[in-house]
Parts: sequence; structure tokens; C-alpha cells
Amino acid sequence: MKHLILSIALFSISFSCQSGIEISVENTSDYDRTSIVEIPVERLMKVSSGKTYVVTNAKKEQIPSQVTYDGKLIFQTSIKVHEKLAFFIGTGAHKKFPPLTYGRYIKERKDDFAWENDRVAFRIYGPALIATDGPSNGIDVWYKRTNALIIDKWYKDDIAKKQSYHEDHGEGLDDYKVGRTLGAGAMAPFINDSLLILNENYVSQELLENGPIRTTFRLTYKDLDINGKNVSEKRTFSLDAGSQLTKVTQEYGTSDTLIVAAGIVKREGKDEIYESKSDYGTSAIIYVEPENSKVGNVFIGLVFPEGLEECKSINSHVIGITKYYPSKPVTYYTGYGWEKFGFPSITDFQNYIELFTIELEQPLKISFVK
Repeated sequence: MKHLILSIALFSISFSCQSGIEISVENTSDYDRTSIVEIPVERLMKVSSGKTYVVTNAKKEQIPSQVTYDGKLIFQTSIKVHEKLAFFIGTGAHKKFPPLTYGRYIKERKDDFAWENDRVAFRIYGPALIATDGPSNGIDVWYKRTNALIIDKWYKDDIAKKQSYHEDHGEGLDDYKVGRTLGAGAMAPFINDSLLILNENYVSQELLENGPIRTTFRLTYKDLDINGKNVSEKRTFSLDAGSQLTKVTQEYGTSDTLIVAAGIVKREGKDEIYESKSDYGTSAIIYVEPENSKVGNVFIGLVFPEGLEECKSINSHVIGITKYYPSKPVTYYTGYGWEKFGFPSITDFQNYIELFTIELEQPLKISFVK
């Protein structure tokens, strides 16, 4: 199982010892996990000026960790079935680990914003591209088959006309077509049973954090005209190391309840659509791209922790429909699996989505040792 975000129920903690605190992480499920644990920093002791949090395991080895822009300490762990592991959180010199996530504003390629981890890569289009390609606010995916971070290399070689990222040179390629669609999982208002109100390319971008194990950025779009009212739009993307799916937090500036839909563009040819809903209410959609000789089999997946009103197939998309309530952003996940990098069949990707869902709904048990 790949790294996933975990919501954690925290206990009351006494911080009489300012040098650090021990916590235990327990896997009560019936399968092994490799996960990212997150703990609100406000629950930890305050760090003196010039110091940072460090996390060590039972062997007293420092492990990758990160304090996120929204005030969480996160770290990675692999944990077996019914295993309980001890970790120590203290302060001191923060060892530099090779980054496993990365994102960047690509001004030199018409304002693209691209982001990746050790499994997958994505991009979204900026304002400079409109003049040549027209508007497109959908999500693009880059098919990776390497654990290395490749965004900078692919762009550099492509711009220099040394090597096109539209061809696979051993690390993967960009072969996904977005156009004037939602691409691989963007969201839009769903008005009168249609996706006619698609926004244009983002207007501004802000990188909020950049590894080593989580990258997060926010995009702002121009206002939409919805039923005669100006409605602002923002998207925040977050990607963790090891995950096939990037988290999307969609915000609209409106005092009205909106019907919205996240969707995957459909192709001509033999495709397949799978829908699922867990006992806890989490909904998922998988779209199997028509196989082609250049790429092979690709599976696009959407996961909605709060469930869906409806899943339906329209002319150009398969969409998950939900309601957007004022001041309550919609959070969901989108991503993919590729037969050439870990997912030989649709069954393999379905299993991944199922375990991803279980880990969202049944997080590891976190406790603090007094």
C-alpha cells in the first residue's frame, strides 16, 4: 500500500518534558501499510528559535519528516499487520533527505505548473498557453515509470529540442490529451445537467510547500459567471510521497449552494467505467482509457471521501456529482495507475483504490507515551 494521508484522533498530552515526546503508531488492520502519519504541531512542544522538529525511530535513526504549511508534523512509516512502532519527536538538527515530492511553476513553458512524487506526475496549464492552444483548466497526467523526480529534466530536454517528453525514453512520457475538458479529474459547476461553465487557465499560483514528503500549491482562477453572479474559484493541490493520487481542495466564493462535478474526459474506443461505494460512504470512480500501442493500459481514478450525489456518464465525461456548500471546500483525490509501472491490470488498480479508501476511513492508531 502506498503512502496516504491519515486523519488522527489525538489524546490529551502533558508536555512536562521539553526535550521531546514518544508516540506509538499501531496498525490494527489486517494488511501491511506504508503510510504518512500527520500530527498537529499545536499538540507538540514549542520549538525554540532556530530549531526544528526531528523524528527518530526505535533504532534512534532520524527519518524523513516535514512541518506542513498548515501546521502539521508529518513523517513516513512502514508498519506490518497488528504491529506497534515507537517514534520520538524532539528538536535538533534536521537531516537533509532526498526529496520524494516536487512541484514548480514552469514559466519557461508558457506558465505550466507541474508536480510529481516518486510514482506519478501531473501538470496544469497557465495563462501564457491560451494564446496558442486556447483555454484549458483540466488536469494533465504524465505517465512515469521511474522513482526519480523528472519534471525539470523533461522540460529542459524538451525545450532544448534534445528529447521530447511526448516519447518514452525509458522514464515514461506525456501522452494524455486534455483540450477543453476536465482532463484527469478537475471540477466545475454542473448547471442544468451540463459542464458548459468551464473556467480558463489559472491566473496566479502560490507554492505553499515543496517536500521532502509533501508538495502543496494553490491556483487562483478568474471569476465565473454563474446565474448572473460572479463566483471566485481556487484549487489547492497536495501530493504525498508514494501516493498514486493527488489531493484536490476546491473552493468557490459563493453564498449559494452549487451542484458541482469532478470528471474524467472520455475517449473514443473501447473504454470501461467502474464505480464503487464503501460501507462508510466513500465513493470512487475508475476510468480505463482505451488501450493504444504507444502507452498500453492506463487507469484514471477519483476518490470522494464525503461520497457523491450521483455518478453518471455524459457525452464527453464520466463525472461524480456532489454539492458545494458555502464556506465548505470540496476535497477529493485524483490520479492514475499505469501498466508499465506497478499496475499490470485493472484489478491491481481497483485493489489500490480499495486500500486507499480503507486507509482514509480507518487510520492508524496514534497514542502518546507519557
